[in-house]
Amino acid sequence: MSGKKASLIVRTTGVLREKIYAVPEGERIGSLHELARSLEVGIVTLQQVARVLEHEGLLEVRRGPGGGYYGARPDAAALERGLHAYMRMNPASYEEALDMTSLLFNELATAAARCTDAGLRARLATLAETLPGCTTMADSGRFEMEFQELLFRMVRRPLFEMLTRVTLHYSTAHTAPDLKVFDDDGAAWREGRGRIIAAILANDADLTRFEANRQNRAVVRAYLEAKLPVRTGS
Repeated sequence: MSGKKASLIVRTTGVLREKIYAVPEGERIGSLHELARSLEVGIVTLQQVARVLEHEGLLEVRRGPGGGYYGARPDAAALERGLHAYMRMNPASYEEALDMTSLLFNELATAAARCTDAGLRARLATLAETLPGCTTMADSGRFEMEFQELLFRMVRRPLFEMLTRVTLHYSTAHTAPDLKVFDDDGAAWREGRGRIIAAILANDADLTRFEANRQNRAVVRAYLEAKLPVRTGS
């Protein structure tokens, strides 16, 4: 592909992308020929642009009566596929994803400490009451899933939630390392989660960050420092 042709595709993709963002999701933005005329490009060029935007999850091509090009929005699955592809090309390791996940959890918990929604705070208090019964890895897994989902609702930051979900899904999709977060009957894990939740319910963001760092981030960092070689300059 020539440089001029590539530049045209990039420019047209940008214009059509903005056109899609300017209308509600699912709205028809035109037919192949209508868009080619309005964007002043050839049919082949527009088809190439459409493939790019379909891959981004921003465009849906419908055929038959009422067919045409419709604006769409990428979902978590599409973003996760893109992140997986990026990590495979670089590549990124499980340890890097784990590192990012622990950072995001700390920020999520700290932000949740500023939540004033009485209903959500009551649900978190109720969840904390189930901690004594979490005595197995399976119990802790179910608790963590519910805890994470509740934190998402308490924070309500879509981009933050998306980054957390995608990174967490990537890390859990790979073979887990020998990371000791649940020894014996999980007493230390229960105590740590209890302190984090107590700090959130106290609306104390500083204390929440301290407890999340001590009970979550510090454990991950200790594992990473032992696992990964120290890089020195040449």
